[in-house]
Amino acid sequence: MGKEDRILLDHGSGGRASHELVREVFLPPLRNSLLAELDDSAVLEIGNQRLAFSTDSYTVDPIFFPGGDIGCLAVNGTVNDLAMRGATPLYLSAGFIIEEGFLISDLKRILASMKDAAMTAGVKVVAGDTKVVYRQDVDQIFINTSGIGVIGVNTNISGSSARAGDCVLISGTVGDHGVTILSKRGEFSFEAPVQSDSAPLNGLVREMMSVSDQIHTMRDPTRGGLATSLNEIAIQSNVGIELQEDCIPLHDSVVGACEILGLDPLYMANEGKLIAIVSPEDADKVLNCMKAHPLGSEASVIGRVVSENCGRVFMKTEIGGTRILDMLAGEQLPRIC
Repeated sequence: MGKEDRILLDHGSGGRASHELVREVFLPPLRNSLLAELDDSAVLEIGNQRLAFSTDSYTVDPIFFPGGDIGCLAVNGTVNDLAMRGATPLYLSAGFIIEEGFLISDLKRILASMKDAAMTAGVKVVAGDTKVVYRQDVDQIFINTSGIGVIGVNTNISGSSARAGDCVLISGTVGDHGVTILSKRGEFSFEAPVQSDSAPLNGLVREMMSVSDQIHTMRDPTRGGLATSLNEIAIQSNVGIELQEDCIPLHDSVVGACEILGLDPLYMANEGKLIAIVSPEDADKVLNCMKAHPLGSEASVIGRVVSENCGRVFMKTEIGGTRILDMLAGEQLPRIC
């Protein structure tokens, strides 16, 4: 980055620009051993207790969409970040930045959605803050949520723990949330028989962990999608990841919308799916456990971890070729979550 560089929308994409912004701008002045892990949550050891702590902000446009809204998205997103470390989420805080003139009826609708999402996930919102700014200083409403959860003594799930030979699993179809948001944007606005997959994944994770202690890595592929999340894991674990294109579950409506618009569903955001990297000995029983859960009924083994091509993700295509899947470059769709 040069001294005259400025923040671009690309820096919020969750892709390469975001990755570089974190490593080159945020990490150097704030570096500590916990932050440097760059996982979805930090693991804090306080006495003999292990806690997961995470924070996230939500600026989605539109704020109401098929399958959810900014309220449930904010709760589910932070719950999922905690669950990806194997934690049991317990408590959230919620901060609101609201534009002057925002309808109180819409705020009540968002809060009702947050209440329902928190009840479904089994968490409580125990602290919060509200700021109101001048019209056009913010677009309608932004929400920040932070969360804390408890981690078992012997649980060590991290983006740096994938091992050669491990199987890569996905809990269901990818790209649903991204295409749903895209379909309701004013500049695009098309009908698509798909809705956001926003959901709390802690119940699914609890079931998976009950059948295996060999889940090495989990990640919810939000901004930047499946491909970018797998690149992050490959870099953190210093391994290669090989995918099988014909094993990746996709709804036809997602494929069709992406083909028309020139987008790649592997880089589209998800808000209710998880990647699990599991030892090969336990892969089948974890997969069967996922399939038995409503949020994992379309789960699939989509690839494996390899020792070559460290830090890279590549895919065996349906026609027999090999395609390199790099991190998302640029911004496919701003304000996706």
